[in-house]
Amino acid sequence: MESVRPHFLFLLEVLIIAKELLINEQIKVKEARMLDENGNQLGIMPLSQARAYAFDHGVDLVLIAPQATPPVCRAMDYGKYRYECDKKEKEAKKKQSVMEVKEVQLSCRIDTHDFETKANHAKRFLGDGNKVRVCLKFRGREMAHQSLGGEILEKFAEACAECGTVEKKPILEGRQMTMFLAPLKQQAK
Repeated sequence: MESVRPHFLFLLEVLIIAKELLINEQIKVKEARMLDENGNQLGIMPLSQARAYAFDHGVDLVLIAPQATPPVCRAMDYGKYRYECDKKEKEAKKKQSVMEVKEVQLSCRIDTHDFETKANHAKRFLGDGNKVRVCLKFRGREMAHQSLGGEILEKFAEACAECGTVEKKPILEGRQMTMFLAPLKQQAK
């Protein structure tokens, strides 16, 4: 009886194959569609003839599309190709922006100066391009005045309107009401 491989091992093999291409002697197909260094098609040929072509031109034979019928091989400098791919990945990571979620906590009995200070903190976070989670906690009998909490969060959103917009409306979760603010597109760095 044939043993069944776990799915995660299969996925791991697929990821490894996708990351590393088979080159030269690692390729185990009978015939392949051959491309030269410039990407021009040379036709379908036996693997031995394709290896000879790559060897004569001083480059590697790389299996670039193993799932195609017949598989596609290309003659290229594999070291240069890997260098270019790694360079592109690093550039993509540099351009990627990581957006953090900062939190500002309020209460129902917040005074005006404290409110302004918290609003200034939120504006600074939004100006830096981060999202802000505004959390209003209800203590004890304050749960009876949930509408007051909603008004405070609306007032907070209005105070931060020049730097950000409401991404997620206020929602009551247990004993706290939360709202998310997102930075405006032109101000995000």
